[in-house]
Order: sequence, then structure tokens, then C-alpha cells
Amino acid sequence: MAGTRDQPVVTDLASVFIEDRPMMDVRAPIEFGQGAFPRAHNLPLLTDEERHQVGIRYKEAGQEAAIELGYQLVDEAEKAERVERWQAFAEAHPGGVLYCFRGGLRSRLTQQMLHEATGIAYPRIAGGYKALRRFLLNTLEEASPTAPLLMLGGRTGVGKTPFLFRFERYIDLEGRARHKGSAFGREPVPQPQPIDFENQVAIDLLRLRHRSPDAPILVEDEGKMVGARQVPPALFERMSRSPLVVIERPIEERVEQSLKDYIIDLEAGYRETLDTEAAGAEPHVREHILGAIDRVARRLGGVRHQRVRGMAESALDAWYEHGDREGLRELIRVMLVEYYDPMYDYQLRHKRDRIRFTGSPDEVAQWLEARGLRAR
Repeated sequence: MAGTRDQPVVTDLASVFIEDRPMMDVRAPIEFGQGAFPRAHNLPLLTDEERHQVGIRYKEAGQEAAIELGYQLVDEAEKAERVERWQAFAEAHPGGVLYCFRGGLRSRLTQQMLHEATGIAYPRIAGGYKALRRFLLNTLEEASPTAPLLMLGGRTGVGKTPFLFRFERYIDLEGRARHKGSAFGREPVPQPQPIDFENQVAIDLLRLRHRSPDAPILVEDEGKMVGARQVPPALFERMSRSPLVVIERPIEERVEQSLKDYIIDLEAGYRETLDTEAAGAEPHVREHILGAIDRVARRLGGVRHQRVRGMAESALDAWYEHGDREGLRELIRVMLVEYYDPMYDYQLRHKRDRIRFTGSPDEVAQWLEARGLRAR
């Protein structure tokens, strides 16, 4: 760490992510909302409106005039409140860092104001958000082509995502995207911003390769999109050429797994997000499931779409009115056998040359462990 005007500056960007250091993001809220980093907290130097006005003054009259306007816009009481928030963060996270967009004026002013008021010398990131973002994009481009990936495949309902968690080294793309990757895969909480998703995946890859550059990394066999989020192209290219292992489970087990993943856990997610009971979550669950069926209406075909939608309505009525889940199980069985399985089997035929092993979850786990993927 080098010093600038007696204030510490962090130049080792990799260490910030590898060590999972907390970050004080002093950009305006609108900037933070467009993309940030997992450990970042937005404690802005300027509000959105203040930033807008200062930006105009900077373009018209230069840096000194912009700084002067900034001091005019923020009165002493508000300045003291902002410094107090920065102090609380710095004291709670002594190993953290701060940054603005380019690591320039705003982060230096924050450092200066914090130090003058409290004596705390809090390190700032050289190059700021822009440098951190560029570093992660470079990580994806440079680390992906040689990443030792092992792809995990299997029909819907085999439990691929829980299987990942049996091992130490994996990238959970669906978890990072907050989406299960199908028409029914939307979560109660919104997907992250595209930049946030990309940043998190890059950080996962960076940490895994830092710890053991050549050890296998397990990744679920996804398409280019996980919901509305694109898998970083360099990583997807590597995924599309990596060896594949395939989990197989009996249809009844897949029905039960799908019931848990796509309905039971879904309702629990809505109840938690909305802070409500089952009755409060019911309209959201109904809209979610029926909306997903409608989104695949074209692929189902008109007659089958109406049949499946009717099954769903009846099944949801039975569940919410009588606690009966048998209709849901039959709905899932029909969707698996008539819709998802044919689609998956068609896709798998184009990947036959990459398949290295097929078996039950335990058999696949044993095969992976024999090739260096350590279980938890």
C-alpha cells in the first residue's frame, strides 16, 4: 500500500476481493444502483442532486469551482452527519477500503474530511470503482479460458443445485443470478443488476483460482442466459467445451425435488420477502406458476397449454384449500415428462462427446471425488 498526501492508497486490487474486504462506496446513490460489489455499502459524499449540480459546475468552470460549490451545497450539520456515518463504518470495518468512481476527487475529499474530523486514515482504492470493475472484467477474460471446469448436467428435478453444495469448489450461477434458469425459475426477489451478477461471478472465479489454480471447479450446465442475466461470454465459452457429468434420478424423486424447489420453497420465499402468512403469499404464488405456464404456451401448444393451466389452477385450489399436494405432483410430472425431458434430451444429444460419467447423485459424487473434487 502506497501513500498519497499522507493518506493510504490500495493498489493491489486482487487482494481486495480475495480477502473479502468491506468497501465504502462514496459515489452517489444513482451510481451505486447501476452496479457495485458484494461487500460495498453506499455512504455517498454527495446526493444525486448535489452530484448533478457539481458536475455541471465542473464542466463549466473547472475543478476548483466544483469543489467550492460542493462545500456550499452541504451545510455543516449535513457534513457532520456524513462524516459520522463514515466514521461508524471505518470503526466497524477497520480492514475496509473506500472508493469513488475513478479514485479521484470524491474519494480524496472523503479521506480528508474523515481524517480531519476523526484522525482515521482510511485507505482508498487507486482508480476507484472503474479500476475495480476493469480488473474483474480482465479476470473473466484471462482466467476463464483455462479454468478447470467440470459441468454438472441432468434433467429438471435431479437436484443439481443442492448437489453443488456437497463440494468445496463450485460456482453457483443460479444462486448468483437469483433465478433457477427456466420459465418457472424466477425468485421472489428481483435478479441483481447485470453488472452486479458479472462482478460476483468474476470474484468467485478469482478466489477459486487463487486458492488452487488447477483444482476442478464444478459448474451447473446452464445456457447463455440465467433468467434475464447473461453468463459472462468468456466463461460460457469455456463451459461449452468442458467435460460433463450427468446425474440421473427416478421420476418420482424428481417430482418431489421439483415440488420443493419450484413450489414449496417458492412460497416460503414469498412469505419471507413479504413478511406474510401463507394466505398473503398465495396470490403471488398463483401468479408466478400460472404466469410461467403462460410464458411457455407457444411451446406447449394451444390444447396442451389449456390442459396444463387447468391442472395448475385445480392443483393450487386443492393445496390452498385442503393442503392436498397430489395435484401439484401430477402437474409437475406432466411438465417434466411432456415438456422438460424432451427438450433436455434434445440438448444433451449435442453434448454426447463431452459426457464423462452418468449415474445417481452418489455415484457421480464418488466419480468426482476420485478426480480431485473435494467434498465438504
